[in-house]
Amino acid sequence: MARPSLVDAHCHLGDGAFDADLDVVLARARDAGVGHVVVVGAAPAESDRAAALARARAGLSATAGIHPHEARHWTPAAAARLRDLLALPEVVAVGETGLDYHYDHSPRDAQRRAFEAQLALGAELGKPVVVHARDADADMAAMLAGVGATVMLHSFSSGAGVFEAGMAIGAYFSFSGMITFKNWTMTERLTACPPDRLLVETDAPYLAPVPHRGRRNEPGFVRAVAEALARARGESFETIAQRTTDNAHRLFGARLTTAL
Repeated sequence: MARPSLVDAHCHLGDGAFDADLDVVLARARDAGVGHVVVVGAAPAESDRAAALARARAGLSATAGIHPHEARHWTPAAAARLRDLLALPEVVAVGETGLDYHYDHSPRDAQRRAFEAQLALGAELGKPVVVHARDADADMAAMLAGVGATVMLHSFSSGAGVFEAGMAIGAYFSFSGMITFKNWTMTERLTACPPDRLLVETDAPYLAPVPHRGRRNEPGFVRAVAEALARARGESFETIAQRTTDNAHRLFGARLTTAL
């Protein structure tokens, strides 16, 4: 078996979809060449779960944040709880936070307020911020301008304005199984992204890549994303695997040297 060489930079491993077979899922990921998984927190309870998983198992790190869908629940108490989580060594990033005007599960002003606060928290604590952006390009680009935190634009599929805003601040661009879909039309995003800012992710259990469409996504499937990225850029899989892993280590820190 080859030495693990991939990082799944964004995975909702605490989701109930993995409750019955988590150990088997992680074994499959290891067999697919995945060395580390970043377990995302998108609400206080999910962030607690992500931190607990990362504390209990080698090869996992956690994030802690409040998703734009949950932004209506942003309060001083929620902010204090988030700050406590971010003090834990296994929690390597703020988020998932951002803007989602597609569903508008939270009012847009509440989304902007929670996002701005979490960007500021990332800058203050020196931790990267994992950003979700959907159908909010103008506001997202404006809020990224001049931001003090290091940003990861997860499952990137936004328009030129957000891409350019991310480029201007040296953001990392994380690509998911969406790049394997027939309706993916932004190959130029894959080739224009600087090599030292590329990441790959699953966003599991969502967005399973081809050839796994219609199934529950899982960390081992990040290999298919890396293979698609390599084809789009005209590079070898080995080059992309090493590059995205190196980038993830630079972004999230030394904890990512632990392996599944």
